Order: sequence, then structure tokens, then C-alpha cells
Amino acid sequence: MTPLLSLARRLRRTPFSEGVEAAGVRAYTVYNHMLLPTVFESVEEDYHHLKQKVQVWDVSCERQVELRGPDAGKLMQLLTPRDLRGMLPGQCLYVPMVDETGGMLNDPVALKLSEDRFWISIADSDLLLWVKALANARQLEVLVEEPDVSPLAVQGPLADDLVERVFGADAVSLRFFRFGFFQFQGHDLVVARSGYSRQGGFEIYVEGSDLGMPLWHALFEAGADLDVRAGCPNGIERVEGGLLSYGNDMTRWNTPFECGLERFCNVQTAIGCLGRDALLRVSMDGPNRQIRPIEIEGERVPVCDRAWRLLAGDKHVGQVTSAAWSPDFDTNVAIGMVRMTHWDPDTELMVETQEGLRPARVQENFWI
Repeated sequence: MTPLLSLARRLRRTPFSEGVEAAGVRAYTVYNHMLLPTVFESVEEDYHHLKQKVQVWDVSCERQVELRGPDAGKLMQLLTPRDLRGMLPGQCLYVPMVDETGGMLNDPVALKLSEDRFWISIADSDLLLWVKALANARQLEVLVEEPDVSPLAVQGPLADDLVERVFGADAVSLRFFRFGFFQFQGHDLVVARSGYSRQGGFEIYVEGSDLGMPLWHALFEAGADLDVRAGCPNGIERVEGGLLSYGNDMTRWNTPFECGLERFCNVQTAIGCLGRDALLRVSMDGPNRQIRPIEIEGERVPVCDRAWRLLAGDKHVGQVTSAAWSPDFDTNVAIGMVRMTHWDPDTELMVETQEGLRPARVQENFWI
């Protein structure tokens, strides 16, 4: 029996909840204290449609932490080991955020709105409280708050067609991880070429609640002949593509180097990052465990709602943190954290699911 999610006022609705419910949402999860849809038709049907058509996702749960003021840039660099000196207004950057030990606190996308104003579009953790505490402790001249901004994603192969119909040709000319301001009903909205899928698309940052449903309806009316549907981040597609989930695949007990995010860590030059000294030591020694793609043999695996131990004989050498049956690749795809002694491609292991042991093999690449 599948447990139900009891809704309450403390689980915040979104500006698009009316549209999500009308579209027949079948399941939610809780993300940053908000409702995040997880299934509409079925996980597999949603997966096929995402890869072939275009979907509109309510990802309001990607809350924004706004930094505004003369010390906004200084505070941004304090949070991340990525060197931000070359970041320009209009640019998005994936920025691992760490504590004083180098442990991952979040893996957001940052948007630079101007020289003294940033939005941090966060994954599932209370980063706002950490950022406010640092700003106060360092006595920085910066305002830290959660603005009333709710992202709406347009994802899939036909995303360009749909966004052009609503926002014009200039929007689809955006380069990857760039954003611009585009008009909708007399309001300037941030539209970024980004999103939590490998299918391509956009994220629209809607300020205020009043524009939520008008924008939702406009996208569906404009995309009727494109078979646009309501969708959500898809568990199969994200594991195939190696898109990590904070809280699933990485936590505060992992460094960016363990998560395979070393290309986003400029520890030699990210002067001012709180965890820089700790990460300098890690970068010299190298991690002793790291995230790897894992193929699991046999029939489809059960829901991976807990960590599954990875075994080499009777030795515990890691864990699988996300897994799903992939219809396109006809196998079980998974993300795992594996010790360096067993992380080489083609290493054969066993994975301990709640339904018993299954043969598994470390892969060289994800299934993009």
C-alpha cells in the first residue's frame, strides 16, 4: 500500500497549483517546504512524452535566495568554491555551495541580475538561513531575503517552438545558461535557457503570484498543436543523464570532489570561499569515493527510497542512491557513490535492494 501525502498549509501551494491539479497530477513530493509534482500520467509515460514533445513544469520549489547590496558579490564568493570574478550580468552558473569543512550544503544555479544583485535558485535545503547567518556574522552590507519568485520550466525537444510563440524569437536565441528579460502582459520576466533535464529548454522566473495562471494558460494555448502537457522532473530521465539530486545523491557529508563536481571548484583562485582551505587539501589528496553510473542487471528494480549497499563479496564498497528502469536503454540505470578501489568501469558488484541482491556493474558514462 502506497502511503498518502497529507496536505496542510505549511506545505506551500504555488502560483501554478490550480493548473497542476487541473492537469491531473497523481503524486507530489515535498521540496523546500513546497509541493513538487512527481507523476502525471505515469513515470514512464511522462518520460516518453518529455523526450518527444514539450512539457510545462511547476518548479516553484526552486526557491530564490536574493543577495542585494554592495557586498552581494563578496557574499556570493564566500558561499562557493567556484571563482565568480568573471561572472557577468545575464549569466547563470552552477555553483556548489559548501560549509567550512567543504561539505555540500546545496547545488544551486546562481543568476547575476546586476553587479550588486544575485538570485540563488536552490535545491532542497534551507540555504536561506545559512546565508543570512553568514551575512550577519561577517557584518556585510547586503540584504538577504527570499523574494516572491516562482520558476516555471518549459522542457523537451519542442521547448524552443513553444517559448518563441509566447516570448518571441529573441528568447530562443539565448545561449545555454544565459538569461534575459522578456515581456509578458506588460511585465518583464527573467527567462533563462536552463532546466533540470537533458532535453533542453527554459526556466521562467515569475515574480509575484498574479501572473502564475495567466502564464500557465498562455503556454498551453500556444502549444496546443505541439501536444504540450504538464510535467515534472522525471526520475528515469534524470538518472539516465546523471543529474544529481541534493539529499539523494549527495549531502553535507560529501565534498564537491566526491560528487564529480571538481570542474566547478576553482580552489586555487576562489579567494574568500569559506571552505577553500578544506577543499585545497581534498584537491591535493583526491577523493577516496566518488559518484559513478551503475547498471543493475535483471528485472526492473523497486523504488529506490533508501540507500542500497554496494558489495564486493562481503565488503561494503559504496551505495546506490538513485535508480530506475530505463525503457530506452532496456536496463536499470543508477547513480552510486563508490570507493576508489572499485570505481573503475566494468567493475562487477552486487547491490542490496529491499527485494534482495542484484548483480551490478560500474559504467564509464551516463546514458545521455
